[in-house]
Amino acid sequence: MSAMPHLFSSFSLRGKVLRNRIASTGHQTYLARDHKPSADMIAYHEARARGGAGLIIVESARFHESSFADAPDLHIHTDEAIPAFAELATAIHREGALVFGQLSHSGRVSRRMRNGLRDVAYAPSAVADNRFHTTPRAMPEDLVQELVAAAGEGARRYAEAGFDGVELLASHGLLFAQFLNPRVNLRTDGWGGSYEGRLRFLLESLRRARAMVGDELVLGTRISVDEVEAAGLQPDEVSQICADLVSRGAIDYVNITMGSMSGLGGSIHVVPPMQIATGYVAPQAGTLRAAIGAPVLVAGRINQPQIAEQVLAAGLADLCGMTRAMISDPAMPNKARAGRLDDIRACIGCNQACIGHFHAGNSISCIQTPQTGRELRFGALSPVARPGHVVVVGGGPAGMKAAVTAAGRGHRVTLCETASRLGGQALSAQALPGRAEFGGLITNLEHELSRLDVDIRRNSPMTGGDIMALAPDAIVLATGAKPGQPDLEMSDEGQIVHDVDVLSGRANPGSRVLVADWRCDWAGMGVAEHLVRNGHHVRLAVNGTHAGQNLQMYLRDHWVGILHGLGVEVISYARLFGVDGKTAYLSHVVTGAPIICEGVDTVVLAGVLAPQTDLEMALADSGVPVHLAGDCLSPRTAEEAIYEGFLAGLKV
Repeated sequence: MSAMPHLFSSFSLRGKVLRNRIASTGHQTYLARDHKPSADMIAYHEARARGGAGLIIVESARFHESSFADAPDLHIHTDEAIPAFAELATAIHREGALVFGQLSHSGRVSRRMRNGLRDVAYAPSAVADNRFHTTPRAMPEDLVQELVAAAGEGARRYAEAGFDGVELLASHGLLFAQFLNPRVNLRTDGWGGSYEGRLRFLLESLRRARAMVGDELVLGTRISVDEVEAAGLQPDEVSQICADLVSRGAIDYVNITMGSMSGLGGSIHVVPPMQIATGYVAPQAGTLRAAIGAPVLVAGRINQPQIAEQVLAAGLADLCGMTRAMISDPAMPNKARAGRLDDIRACIGCNQACIGHFHAGNSISCIQTPQTGRELRFGALSPVARPGHVVVVGGGPAGMKAAVTAAGRGHRVTLCETASRLGGQALSAQALPGRAEFGGLITNLEHELSRLDVDIRRNSPMTGGDIMALAPDAIVLATGAKPGQPDLEMSDEGQIVHDVDVLSGRANPGSRVLVADWRCDWAGMGVAEHLVRNGHHVRLAVNGTHAGQNLQMYLRDHWVGILHGLGVEVISYARLFGVDGKTAYLSHVVTGAPIICEGVDTVVLAGVLAPQTDLEMALADSGVPVHLAGDCLSPRTAEEAIYEGFLAGLKV
């Protein structure tokens, strides 16, 4: 019997039996082609079903043309889509999981770009949102009725494609939620004006869906238990809505989440970053579950099976959404069921390659698992025909991933690291306030290195001769980058230190600090927070449009809020060019106008890095294949480092 009896017990919804309580909730992958499930999307979901998920909820599909945009979303508005959806359902069923589809309309929370232009967005009323700054057009009544019919047709198409259930999205401030919200739905006709009027659109859409699919299919709704916006749905309102839908027999379950896409604060909870506590939505889900007496699925930073088991054991939910956990490790359920918890590549909540890729217009992946979203390209690791000795130099994320990949293919691998600890820049990242979970990246890779018996040599600075003395058949250089020194005008009295020296304790900044943030990423914001929490007065000068310009937006916005609350002054569009005693001189990056900061004891340089290339040149004539990975090519992020380390491990 599993050590997690709640998580690995079966569960029935309307006669459909889930093999366990683990769900992959709907999330945009950008793997659709021609707005239909593609071979890549099928392989992506198939991998998670094969890995042991009990339920796969496929990303939201647009069911009416009034919400269409150029983005590679799924559409299910005509019968032409049915064969592609059927192929997806068949693949998931073949691996033993159930599959639900989603019906969604964004309403006002969208730029709705088409052919480079902003198309008209429709909503219950002409109430603008505070994220996309869209002023929608109030839907005429005939369009509302058309959408109700379209929802029924969309559900029918899912049923004909062989799906087990359908979920209507009233979460995150989307259209169904907009109709439910008295501060957004200002209508005075039969689709607003009263609680019953506001409920009508969702209720009638569910009833139409039931009429079209019959009694066997599971019907549910996803809803935010709290939209976390000043004008958002409140928990008591959501509880009443869900209780009424259940009492009227409209739904079989409720999928609980948090947040709203209608504002920057609520959007953080769509995919909460690592600074937000694990399992934080579960208590509110438990309160709602007790109030409505119906099955509840909850999601929100449930990134470990142990957390899911605790949520279920406490009676807070019946199912747990563990989406990012399976983006990071598709086999997480099978590993947990077998008791192999240490073998799970745990999600660290970085948001970089999952929702971060989506916001950049790219298909889904994971910084720890390059195969995610690329299942057809990479598949399983193929063993090498002739195992050899691979020497990897550099024990940061790139070198660790290269060593794991090469050893996993059958090579004998020696990993040499100058420092006493593996991890490279990830060690600095995990030292920041609220970012300790980033260290999970190192922990996961160290475990894999140990499992594969990689020969790890710490405190081992290497020369070209040292490497050749190990008789390598192939070499991977992942030597990373070192703090760089920009060209600055300096006086003898000015004090400048690097962010890594502050975080390691090697530097002792004065009481008033200016952080000069060149990369506009985690380093500048993180060291600023670190310093202010340790009693320093901090100003953050950003060589870009805003702090966190190069971070995923939910992480950035959450962090900006933290810095604002701590009183950190942010100076945007500012490039450092000189330090003289207690004065730092910056220039406006657009106009060149001077920005003078006085009363500065220490300037901290953040994100200024230079690649380490000495070994590359020393081995140029070695006659042994040399592969480069990570920051020694060009200083970037952990995602590129791990991806390139993975590729290097495939090439040797």
